[in-house]
Amino acid sequence: MITASLQSAGRVYGGRTVFRDISWAIDDGEKIGLVGPSGCGKSTLLRLLARVELPDEGEVTWRRGLSVAYLEQELPGSADETALGILMASREDIAAIERELSEAERQMADPDILADAARFDAVLAEHARLLQLYEDAGASMLRNRAEGLLRTLGLEEYAWEVPTSTLSGGQRKIIGLARCMLAEPDLLLLDEPDNHLDLRRKGMLEAAIVDFAGAVVVVSHDRYLLDEVATAIVEMDPGRDGTKLTRWEGNYTTYATEKELALIRQQQQFVAQQKEIARLEAAIVRFKEWARVVVDERHIKQARNKQRQIDSMDKVDRPVMERRKMSLHFTASRRGGQKSVELREVDKAFDDSIILAGANLTVMKGERVGIVGPNGSGKSVLLKLMQGRMAVDEGEVWVGPSVSFGYYSQEHETLDPGRSAVAAVRETKNMYESDAVAILGRFLLPYDAMQQPVARLSGGEKSRVQLACLMQMGANCLLLDEPTNNLDIPAAEVLEAALDAFEGTIILVSHDRYLLDRLVDRIVEVNEGELTTYEGSYSEYAERVG
Repeated sequence: MITASLQSAGRVYGGRTVFRDISWAIDDGEKIGLVGPSGCGKSTLLRLLARVELPDEGEVTWRRGLSVAYLEQELPGSADETALGILMASREDIAAIERELSEAERQMADPDILADAARFDAVLAEHARLLQLYEDAGASMLRNRAEGLLRTLGLEEYAWEVPTSTLSGGQRKIIGLARCMLAEPDLLLLDEPDNHLDLRRKGMLEAAIVDFAGAVVVVSHDRYLLDEVATAIVEMDPGRDGTKLTRWEGNYTTYATEKELALIRQQQQFVAQQKEIARLEAAIVRFKEWARVVVDERHIKQARNKQRQIDSMDKVDRPVMERRKMSLHFTASRRGGQKSVELREVDKAFDDSIILAGANLTVMKGERVGIVGPNGSGKSVLLKLMQGRMAVDEGEVWVGPSVSFGYYSQEHETLDPGRSAVAAVRETKNMYESDAVAILGRFLLPYDAMQQPVARLSGGEKSRVQLACLMQMGANCLLLDEPTNNLDIPAAEVLEAALDAFEGTIILVSHDRYLLDRLVDRIVEVNEGELTTYEGSYSEYAERVG
């Protein structure tokens, strides 16, 4: 049975066409991986299915009574809310009953109502009715279920009752996923659910998706996750003739293999057809020449027949064997000293949560250091302490006198959401607008997207804008916090190559095993306030810690 479908759907933002004429049907129980280049409209497609937005053309239909849960790339809501508060408020039906119960209890304490037996009996009866509704809705078990989900998905108990503003991106992602699961939807829409998650929690996420009874559409660039959970891959391809959706049965590895074979077959068919067209066109030229020299209607008819053969062919498109990739190159403007940055007996804590306790770390010029650890252990804080964005409680962060930092934030906080991408690039270095446009073009950002406020861009587009800004800085020490989050696989490979060629120092927070293995010389693990160093690649580190 079809859960939800799109018929010739299109979406336009401020004159920018994201896609049009998209048709797609999702069946009950399917686990679909939605893939495609950053900015092609994957998140927009999910928002249409989630009823968050309406299409500008075409329509979206849902099975009668269908419940949908949507996990956005970034957790919405007030930064002062707690994890349990967000989850308890996610059941709007129960929240509405709770408000009515509060009102009934207020009335029961009202002296005027207490003095009127009839009115008091009516309020008492209404209160009893609301309590029964509350029980029937499963509200009494809601908190237990909410706590169980947070525990299953790996959120530490200390994080349940603190403001979400104090939590890491991975912890907030877990809260968003738990809120979706608590709603018990028929259709679960997940936009980059694995972003910011450590490896242990990624395994928990994969298990939760596999065990989920309803249909799932997941947007992710994590090949491991898509291999584990997807029963089909739907590719969103923004071609010359408009965006197309192509369905491939199986997981990501099957899709990648089948697509490569399909492209090879298409190339062979295209070459063979072009040869046949060339042969027919040569025959047409000969027949027309003969008809000119010897007036014979048969030659004209033969030329016409050959042309009809060409016109009636089902033309094979030239396959795109390799799409255009973004252009990225980091250059250090200054060489810097032999020592880049050093932590000396550093303490850092938030309320009762200890992030670092007597931490010591020295990073030498040209080193590539990978920072790993559980979500919430303080990896992002460590980078902010190094750059001076955050002050230490005790100890010292020493920075080399000729060191210039370039900082990439996983939350895109270095970008002003109200300003355009062009303005963001021009702020990093004096240049004409045309130069900024050319730079962003090298990062495959469409011109109309360059003029949009950063807040309107997709996660992948924001990441590319931030990388474009970082490239202009000429920093000799890069502090990178999850730089491959939101990047599609080709873009992540370009970033890997650019970092590999960079001659400066790199300090990298990442859960991307491909990137860590290719790039880093040693691993520094952040856990329970301590920094532990492991020489070698990520794979060697993983073998040592089990």
